Amino acid sequence: MTEATSSYMRWHKDDRVDDGIMRHPADSLAWKHFDNIYSKGFSSDARNVRLGLASDGFNPYGIMNVSYSCWPVILIPYNLPPWLCLKQPYWLMSMIIPGKKSPGNNIDVYLQPLIDELKDLWYVGADTYDATTKKNFQMHAALMWTINDFPAYAMLFGWSTKGKLACPYCHMHTDHLWLKYGRKYCYMGHRRFLCRDHKWRRNKSCFNNETENRDAPVPLSGNDVVQQHASFEQETFGKTRKRKRDDDNKWHNWRKKSIF
Repeated sequence: MTEATSSYMRWHKDDRVDDGIMRHPADSLAWKHFDNIYSKGFSSDARNVRLGLASDGFNPYGIMNVSYSCWPVILIPYNLPPWLCLKQPYWLMSMIIPGKKSPGNNIDVYLQPLIDELKDLWYVGADTYDATTKKNFQMHAALMWTINDFPAYAMLFGWSTKGKLACPYCHMHTDHLWLKYGRKYCYMGHRRFLCRDHKWRRNKSCFNNETENRDAPVPLSGNDVVQQHASFEQETFGKTRKRKRDDDNKWHNWRKKSIF
């Protein structure tokens, strides 16, 4: 770490103002929950790096009639203050997955070396020189979250964002309706997330001619995901035959076991 950078790597713990207003991911409940779990390990040294992973496809040629999808994978260090962490000089370009087509579920093959390195940084760490203290320390890193849109979410985490169960939040409780003439699914269960006494819950004419009395679905926990994956048949990456249709919905909308 250079002297200019190393002092900022402690900003989230030493200089951040904790006044209940969210200005940075360090103000979030997820960050604080992580600190509580690993308070005697990872979180005890503010210099340990907290990373976000961002990936999405784009056409580098900027020509609409040329079909090409290039996928950069970028790591963002969130130890830095908000006026630095989202600046391009501090981004880490881990890899660029070339086109012409998006990698789809095969993106795990490209991500394998990166995931191995992240695991090594989490469990073992790397001997690092701190230019501020003029001493070496064992630096660890943690991947806190990913940043992606819905199509990229499906590729990275294996839950298909298409079809009957497209919503990863509602999972098997996704409220879907097939449009006969539009020939696609629409999703009408959004009123479940309103408070119980909201007037829209009783409004029939503006929605599907029904009142809404259900509670919001509960998101899957980590244990739920592990349980659903217990009987899941992992696909072979590469150009293989399509998976046999899951008519019983025993795998819900899972398409693979994610490398994450």
